[in-house]
Amino acid sequence: MSKKQDTFYFEHFIACAEDACLAADLLKKTLEDYHPEEASGKLDEIHRIEHQADEKQHDLADHLAKAFITPIDREDILLLSQNIDDITDKVEEVLIRIYINHIQTIRSEALEMLDIVIRCCNETCSLLKELPDFRHSKTLKDHVIRINTLEEEADQLYIDSMYRLHEECTDPLQIIAWREIYDYLEKCADACEHVANIVSSVVMKNS
Repeated sequence: MSKKQDTFYFEHFIACAEDACLAADLLKKTLEDYHPEEASGKLDEIHRIEHQADEKQHDLADHLAKAFITPIDREDILLLSQNIDDITDKVEEVLIRIYINHIQTIRSEALEMLDIVIRCCNETCSLLKELPDFRHSKTLKDHVIRINTLEEEADQLYIDSMYRLHEECTDPLQIIAWREIYDYLEKCADACEHVANIVSSVVMKNS
């Protein structure tokens, strides 16, 4: 499966996952030392990462349209590419929600959720590095399991964070704003799990 003519696709998957990791790391740096007046500039930075990920996806679509033979089904290549790109999109959406809602301080629960998201992104990147030689990989399944476990942790932390938000916060606008932020943080972990599920499906179909 790892023929030279096939490496473009797998290198693309890895590069786009690395963009997701870059976006998540930038979000963490922004929120850990948060200054509301700098949010707009940070949004520009994360958007540049999202844009370069989009360009990679367009390159893959162009390459795929001209390809005669592909290492895995065309539909799976496109689906995997779109879902990897979706991780970066969701990370950007977190910062967009913080910016448009004029958030002044960052709740600790958001940082906890973001730590899980970063671990999910890193595991997704590691998973995709195993995909080209999946028949001989000894760790691919472990990465899938870890991503699934992290997504479950994110779900539980989401529930706990929402409960605490409604228990402690009395400002309805703040409640609405933070509900959106928590929603998108949880969607980041979901997006990583979607990639893991697609990889699992690809492996099963090609084994």
